[in-house]
Order: sequence, then C-alpha cells, then structure tokens
Amino acid sequence: MKQRLREWIEQLFPPPISPLPPGVYHWQSPPDAPQPHRMHLRIEPNGEGILILDASTVLHLNQTATEFAYHHIKGTPLDEVVREISKRYRVPKSQVITDFKDFLERLETLLNTPDLDPEIYVDIERHQPYQEPLSAPLRLDCALTYRTEDESIRHVAPVEHVRRELIYEEWQQCLRKAWEAGIPHIIFTGGEPTLRPDLIDLIAFVESLGMVSGLLTTGLRLVEKEYLNRILASGLDHVMIVLDPLNEISWEAIRDVLAADLALTVHLTITPENKTQIQSLIERLARMKVTRMSLSISHPHLGETLQHARDLVARLGMHLVWDLPVPYSHLNPVSLELNATLEAPPQGAGIAWLYVEPDGDVLPFQGATRILGNLLTDPWDIIWERAKQR
Repeated sequence: MKQRLREWIEQLFPPPISPLPPGVYHWQSPPDAPQPHRMHLRIEPNGEGILILDASTVLHLNQTATEFAYHHIKGTPLDEVVREISKRYRVPKSQVITDFKDFLERLETLLNTPDLDPEIYVDIERHQPYQEPLSAPLRLDCALTYRTEDESIRHVAPVEHVRRELIYEEWQQCLRKAWEAGIPHIIFTGGEPTLRPDLIDLIAFVESLGMVSGLLTTGLRLVEKEYLNRILASGLDHVMIVLDPLNEISWEAIRDVLAADLALTVHLTITPENKTQIQSLIERLARMKVTRMSLSISHPHLGETLQHARDLVARLGMHLVWDLPVPYSHLNPVSLELNATLEAPPQGAGIAWLYVEPDGDVLPFQGATRILGNLLTDPWDIIWERAKQR
C-alpha cells in the first residue's frame, strides 16, 4: 500500500530532474572521415548547454537537448539513450526516438552547411542568447597589439595605459587558461593583428586546444596569397575585414576571402565623408555575395544614416552582425569617451564576452575603463567573479 501511495504521489509531483554534471565535452570525427567535423559541448550548472559546431555555430540548448548532445558526443548506444531519457523525463520511448533522431538530423544539416557565421543562432530548441547565467564567457576578444599599418595614427587606440604587448609564450598561457575555464571562442583583434609575426602560430595554438578562432583585420595582408594560405592552414574559422572604401586592396581582400573557405563579415564605418555613398557601398558588397555586415558610426549625429544602412542590409537579405568589436584604426578614430556615447554596450557585453588588451588586462568590453584583472597574472576565478559583479 505504501509503495502504491509513493508511486501515486510521484506521478502527481514528480521529483526534479537532476542535471548532468557541468563540464566541457569534445568530439572530433575520425581522421579517415569523408568530412571532418568537431563539436564542443559546455554543460552549465543548471543543466543547460552551449554547443559549438565546427567553430561555426553557437547553440544554446535546454536541458533535454543538452542531454541529447551529450549522449551523441559520448557515443552512447541508441537503446541506452532511449531508456535513460524516457525514464528521466517520463515520456514514451517512441517520442524519445523521434526527438533524438530529429536532433541528430538538424545537427547533420548544420555540420554540412558551409561557412556558417559563429553569431547565427539556428532554430534548435534553446533559450534566447544571454538570458541565462553562464559559467564562463562564450568568447574572449584578444587585442594582440594596438599598432596599425600607419603608425602616425597610433593615438586612436587607448595606448596610454597599455604597458607592453604580451609575448607568444605569455599569450599561450592566457589562451590555455581561457580554454580550461570553458571559453570556446577566441577572436584576435587590435590595432592590426597581422602585424604580429606570431599571429598564425597563435591561431594554430587555439586550433590545437580545440577552440573557435576569428580574426578582425583591415585585410590588407590577406591579398598576399602565401599569407592567406598559411592563415587557412592554421585553422582560422572566420574573419571580419574592416573595409576602406577608397582602397582597392581592401576590396581585393574581400574577394579573396570570399573565394576561400572562411566565414566572412565586412565592417563598414559610416563617416561624414562617406555617408552619401553608403547605399552604393552596401549594394556593391551585396553584388559580391557578402552575406554578413557590421556597421558603426564615427559620430553620434550619423545615427539616422546608420539606421537607414541597417534597413538596407535587411532588405538585401544580409545578416547584421552587431556584437563584434571594431579594431582601432584610422577607419575608427573614436576616443574612449566618444565611443561610450554612441550606443550602450550591446547585450551580452561584459558577461557573454570579455575584452583582453595587449598587456593581458581584461575589460568587460572594448573601450571600458574598468579593469577586471590581468589574464596572465590573476586567477581566472577572480576575474570572472568581478565580471559578474556588474
């Protein structure tokens, strides 16, 4: 009688489903696979997960989808998956089979879709980005240097408080610390990061750890065929080119990257000098088959022009990337004080991603004056705790 009563109570008030243990799980296809793929799953303390596919797509998964991804990565036999999920969630085994197969089919579709943007969220059951607490950021934006091709404009970057540039071995320590903290995505920016002779080595190091890597650049070095081939071979996953409309080499860099196996975003800064040409510039990029754009303005009075540009990007079927930092350069000569007045920091800044200066100091986002600590010398737990105390 007591057993039947207990079963009846559990049916009315089922106990909460304990989540899988937090952690980072990695899967990579075997070397002889026709198409090489890799997946990273980070399980949060609340049981929800962040799944990164081939360094191309970041998915926020609810608890059930996280468990599907976990079992797929671990290679759990189908009958065991069905038995465990059915028991844990009290659903028919037939429904588990259907849902699991549907999940795998969607993953397969994403894995075989070329050049996905890391910032696109695909319609797998998930929460809206940045609505749930994170155990670590999704991304670090690492400014390797504040040097630019034209050193006469060095003043456009906040160099006055940056003591030095970390050397290669120090960046290795920082990147390994980030990976061990569960951060899956690194973006190299500046200044002009291609001025660092160890950039390609750093990209390869990130690749060896299993992380997603991106590059924000003027793109001028990418027209060098040998350099671009070395970048591709290093494992770089995506690139943003800051377009200089008056420089034909900048347009050539875009054409070369479009022809390569890289997801591309083009950034365009709207200035008083080019505001009347913005429509024709965006239309030219669309004709080149650019599908992702980032926009900013050099002065607050250009806000209306910015909105018209955003509307045009949408009408042309292009995706607007809004959360990538813009490297300091002559195309973006914005002081920290002015930058803070243009727009509020985008949703996710300071928690979903952090910004690392050339000397290792960690900021909540590009242009912030609050230092959370130093990635090289301070424990990650202290930096992250300070970031959460916004």
